Amino acid sequence: MKKNYEFVVGLDVSKDKLDYCIINQSTLHQDFGQLANTAKGIAAFLSSLVKKLKGKREGILFCLENTGVYSMPLCYWLQASQFDYWVVSALEIKRSKGIVRGKTDKADSRDIALYAMSHLHQLKLSSLPEKDFVELRLLLTEREKVIKAINLFNMTNESKNFLPNSVLKTTLQHNKRMMTFLKKQLKQIEQSIENLVQSNPVFKQQDDLLQSIPGVGKQTSVLLIAYTQAFTLFQNHRQFACYAGVAPFEYSSGSSIKGRTKVSNLANKKLKTALNMAALSAKKYDTQLKVYYEKKVSEGKNKMLVLNAVRCKIISRAFAVISRNSKYVDTMKAVA
Repeated sequence: MKKNYEFVVGLDVSKDKLDYCIINQSTLHQDFGQLANTAKGIAAFLSSLVKKLKGKREGILFCLENTGVYSMPLCYWLQASQFDYWVVSALEIKRSKGIVRGKTDKADSRDIALYAMSHLHQLKLSSLPEKDFVELRLLLTEREKVIKAINLFNMTNESKNFLPNSVLKTTLQHNKRMMTFLKKQLKQIEQSIENLVQSNPVFKQQDDLLQSIPGVGKQTSVLLIAYTQAFTLFQNHRQFACYAGVAPFEYSSGSSIKGRTKVSNLANKKLKTALNMAALSAKKYDTQLKVYYEKKVSEGKNKMLVLNAVRCKIISRAFAVISRNSKYVDTMKAVA
């Protein structure tokens, strides 16, 4: 049900402070201010705001950019205080402002408030994910950091072909100890992820269903669960394909611009990479997708275009097994 908000509060979030702009929708009067991005500062601001508005919480809408961990304390306090709030992509707000000259935090807070006022018809109230989702994403991020560090330290071995052992000896000793430590940490992080998945009934059930799909392994399965919030954030597989950057879009205008249909660069690159690995595996070991891939390539289709179609099919299968609450069935094997 659409609400009529008397006040819209735009918040520009940074590490140490929050700049805000409060706009009265009836008078368009604007109040600006700043507070510390701490629990004490946020609590005092919300308390004073409630007193000023005589406890009318339902008449206020807060809008802020998605700034990751910096916005988490604010979101926790808004949710605990039962305020309506809307977390929006920073890029979406930036592109809605039109031509802009100059930039200040005060002006940004006003622009965020104005965005919320002009896009109320698109309002999607935000809420914090459950603790397990937050922990799972953090663990996946740490795993990614460790893998990058391992790849970086592994580059030291390239020097063996160009420098004498007498020069490299000490460096290689340090490198070996660091690599051993990082690989140990990677195993521990992956074990923590596994423990979290097995301890959460929803995670465990969905992980079993997803891994029944050819090409979908442990890491891809966990990423799908984490970034769909157990398949609750997206209404269908097409929306998720767009988010993951595998949905093709037409590029044309009038009679002069006829670009080729292609995927957008605006995507979750972690998911796109995982889905690419899943597609490469599926086209080798899944009978249906192998036949599909070879047929399309033989027809002259671009290999990457066909591989992207395989990625979309994997996403479709993922949503299907979760929706049906049953494991994937290879129909070609079933018929045989």
